[in-house]
Amino acid sequence: MSLLHDLQEQSPLQQKLHQLLHTLQQKHPQVQRLAVALYDHGSDWVKTFVAVDDQANPLPHYHARLSETTWLLDVANSQTPRVINDFSVLEHSHKRHIDALIAAGYRSSYTVPMCVNGHFFGFIFFNAKQIDVFCQPLLSELDMLGHLASLMVYNERASVRTLLAALKSATHLTHARDPETGNHLERMSRYSRLIAQVMAAQKGLDDNFVEHVYLFAPLHDLGKITIPDYVLLKPGQLDPHELTIMRRHARAGLELVDQLLGNFGLAAVSQVQMLRNIILHHHELVDGSGYPDGLVGEQIPLESRIVTVADVFDALTSERPYKQPWPNAEAFAFLERQAGLKFDRDCVMALLEQAEDIEHIQQCFRENAYG
Repeated sequence: MSLLHDLQEQSPLQQKLHQLLHTLQQKHPQVQRLAVALYDHGSDWVKTFVAVDDQANPLPHYHARLSETTWLLDVANSQTPRVINDFSVLEHSHKRHIDALIAAGYRSSYTVPMCVNGHFFGFIFFNAKQIDVFCQPLLSELDMLGHLASLMVYNERASVRTLLAALKSATHLTHARDPETGNHLERMSRYSRLIAQVMAAQKGLDDNFVEHVYLFAPLHDLGKITIPDYVLLKPGQLDPHELTIMRRHARAGLELVDQLLGNFGLAAVSQVQMLRNIILHHHELVDGSGYPDGLVGEQIPLESRIVTVADVFDALTSERPYKQPWPNAEAFAFLERQAGLKFDRDCVMALLEQAEDIEHIQQCFRENAYG
């Protein structure tokens, strides 16, 4: 009864998963780790989200392509759990996630696919530091707890999905008028995630931070819905009056999101201040020449600095009615010249060191004849 009561409390997901693992360990102390990874259908990435165990997470800020992970792909396709009772059979696979778990002392695992109404959205992992742990009757209990953990993850994200659906509807209205495309949002959100992974490792932040940067990045220009067509759609350079109008979109976006949070009763959504920071401050520049508040350096929230770099990179490398796309190398060179001047140096370098993943994102979300 205590577990059910704790899981019903309005507490963070990680705290609930800690409680679930603690309850399991009272009967099965050999199960020492519980972790969640989410699946991004657009990029084919499996990405760490949250982990609870008795030591440092051996796989922070990790992502891999599901299509390149043989046994995880089997679990996802079959939507059935998988036991690996001795990691030694995988020691020579040269997969980073296996090597990291072995290095941390783990020797076996039970993987449960997360599915709701037939929709696959990630994995629950149970790990032990002994071999041959995962057999009946433990597996029957883990199936039940894995399903419970899946529902907890799904429900945790339900309020975020409601908020995102409302905000994205408004954002799509803007992009129906704006020459930027929906694929711009798909790309820049994933560039933001690449940067956030590196910055989180540097700053000691968790995968929850990384995932919310990814979720909220596409909403940065929400306030453009309030900008009149003669300004938003002007093909040439804006005059000073028009520029003043355009710059209002940052504060207008914040006002819109606060209204929606109130109307939907979602003010308690996890990381909502991050969303507000991204919308308000994504045009701030580290030398203080940005807007709306002229913030300098680390006065600008980290998530805002991340989104700025991701947004500028995609703008440079995308075709627009008024410009041809820059090659990645030219865009990298421009960002590097402006690192520490206009853009956060660490964020720029975090993006530049991930050229292969950038190209993968560009291949997944290429523009077509219809934009």
